[in-house]
Amino acid sequence: MFIKVTRSGPRQYVQLVEAYRDDSGRPKQRTVATLGRLDQMDSGLESVISGLLRVTGQPFGSPATSPATSRAVSRRLSGASGAAAQPVVHFESARDFGDVWALTQLWNSLGFDRLRTLFRRTRHTIDVEALIRVMVLNRLCDPDSKLGVLRWVETVSLPGIMCESINHQHLLRAMDALVDSHEEVEAVLAGLLRPLVDQDLAIVFYDMTTIRASGLSQQEGDLRHFGMAKEGLIARQVMLGVVQTAQGLPLYHEVFDGNTAEVTTLKPIIEKIVQRLPVKRVIAVADRGLLSSDNLADLQAITLPGGGQLEFILAVPGRRYADFIDLLGPLHAAQCADAPSEVVTETRWNDLRLVVAHDPQVALEAGAKRDRRIEALEQQAAQWTGKLDAQDSAKDSRKDSKNNSDQALVKKVRGRKLSDGGARARFYHEVCEAHLARIVKVDLKSELFSYGIDERALAHARLMDGKLLLVTNVADLAPEDVVRRYKSLADIERGFRVLKSEIEIGPIYHRLPGRIRAHAAICFMALILYRVMRTRLHASDTALSPERALAQLRRIQHHRITLNDSQPVAGLSSVTTQHAAILAALDIPKPNLDTQLTLL
Repeated sequence: MFIKVTRSGPRQYVQLVEAYRDDSGRPKQRTVATLGRLDQMDSGLESVISGLLRVTGQPFGSPATSPATSRAVSRRLSGASGAAAQPVVHFESARDFGDVWALTQLWNSLGFDRLRTLFRRTRHTIDVEALIRVMVLNRLCDPDSKLGVLRWVETVSLPGIMCESINHQHLLRAMDALVDSHEEVEAVLAGLLRPLVDQDLAIVFYDMTTIRASGLSQQEGDLRHFGMAKEGLIARQVMLGVVQTAQGLPLYHEVFDGNTAEVTTLKPIIEKIVQRLPVKRVIAVADRGLLSSDNLADLQAITLPGGGQLEFILAVPGRRYADFIDLLGPLHAAQCADAPSEVVTETRWNDLRLVVAHDPQVALEAGAKRDRRIEALEQQAAQWTGKLDAQDSAKDSRKDSKNNSDQALVKKVRGRKLSDGGARARFYHEVCEAHLARIVKVDLKSELFSYGIDERALAHARLMDGKLLLVTNVADLAPEDVVRRYKSLADIERGFRVLKSEIEIGPIYHRLPGRIRAHAAICFMALILYRVMRTRLHASDTALSPERALAQLRRIQHHRITLNDSQPVAGLSSVTTQHAAILAALDIPKPNLDTQLTLL
C-alpha cells in the first residue's frame, strides 16, 4: 500500500491506495481509505502516521519515524521541499454590496420581481427583468449611460446576477422589450402601487417638466422637438408628465413630444389615473400652466369607476388674472387691503369656487421689487433720451455756428452714436427681460424713442401682489384646506429635481422614440424606489436622505480571496451599528453570507 494525492476539481485529497492483481493477472489499484483534504491535514497528518506506526509496532521516535520525518512527509504531500511552504493568498478587488443589496431587497418586497414572470412568458433569451433591475439600480447608485452601466457592474456585487455576462446589446434589447410590453408593465406597476394609495381619498398632483435631448438626426415619430425649456431657453427636448400622491409617491408618467402644450395633457393623464386606481374619491391638483376653459369642461365631465365626479384644484396663471379684476377689486378692498397677516377667503366664479389667499408681506416685497425695476428702466430711458437730445443739439449747432462752445458740445457727446431705433429696441428688450411689458409700454411704431407707463395695468398688478387664486369644485374642503392641498404640489417639484439631479434623467442621448420612452420608464421606477426609501427613512426619524443612506450602505463590501489553488472564499465586511440602523429603518434584512470577513 502507498499514499496517493488525487485531485477533484480545485481540491486535492490524500488517499491510502492498495496495489493488487485481478484474476487475469493484470496490475490494478484500489482506494482503501481517503484520509482527507490535503489543505486541511497540516496538524492531523502526524497523528495519522503515529497511529499507523503503533499498529505496526514501530516506535514513533525511531529515525525513520521521527517527527522531523513525519513533517517531511507532510511537506512532500503538500508539494513542498526544504523549508515549510508559505501559503499563496490572492485577493480580488472589493466590490460595493450594501447599497445594491438594499435596493434589490426593496425591489423584491415592493413587487417589482413580478416583471420576471411577465417577461418569462416572452420569447426573449435574456433575463429582461434582471437587466432592467440593473439599469434602475444604476440610476440610484451611480447614474451613467448604458455603456457606463457596464463599467459600473464591474465595481459592484449584484445579488443573483452574473455581471460578467452582461453586454451593451443585452441592455438595449431589454429596453426594447420594456417598450414592447409597456401595457403589461404598467399593469404590474399599478398593482404594486395600489396598496400604497389611500383607497378612500386619493389626492393626486400632476405637473410637467422638460428633459433636454441631444442629437441632430430626425427619426420617424421622433419625440425630440425644439421648445421652450424650463430654464427659459429654446432647446431640443421631450416633455415628461408625472402624477404623484400627496406623500410624493409616483403613480404614473408619460412622455410627450418636446413641443407639446401642457394644457392639452391634463385630461388624458387624469383619465388614465382614474382607470388605474379604483378609489372612491380623487382630487386632482395641477399647476398654473394647466388651467383653460376646455380643461375645466373636460375635467368636470370625468366620472370615477364608482360613479362619483372627479374633483380638482387648479391654480390661475398670472396671464389670466385680468379676467378676475371685477371680482377681486371689492374683495381686496373689504378683506385684504388692511390685513396684517395672511387672509384666505373665497367667492364664486363660473359656478365654481374661487379661493383667494393674500399674504401682505409677499405683496409688499413684490410691489417694492417691481417699483425698483421700473425706476431702473426709467433711469436708463432718461440716460438714452439725454444722449439722443445731445446728439440732435450737436447736429444743429454744427450747422449754425463754428464757435468754441459748439466744439465743446460736440466733445461732450463724442463716442458711439445712439439712434432712436437702437434705443427703442434695447429698451424694449430690457422691459421684456424685466417681465414688465404689460406695464411699461414702448411705442414701437414711432420714429422717435418714446415709452409710457400704463397706470391701469400697474394698479391691476398691485392688486394681484401676494395673491394666489385657485379654482376648485371640491365642496367639503375649507378655503384654508384647499390652499394647503395646492401648496403640497411643491413636493412634486422636488420629485422632478430628484429625476434631474440624483437620477440624472437628462440629457437623453437615445435617438429612437422607443428607447427614449424606455429610459423614462427606468428613471420612473428608480423614482418609486427613491420615494419609498425617503418615506421610510422619514418615518423612522432617521436624519438621512436616500443618497446619504446608500452612500453609508455602500461601505458594506463583498470580498473574495483564494488560498493556494483552493476554492475562492467569499465574505462581507462587517455590518456596523449605523448600517444596521439604516437597514432597520428601510425594513430590509441584514446582508448575510456563510463566511464573514472582517476588515481590520
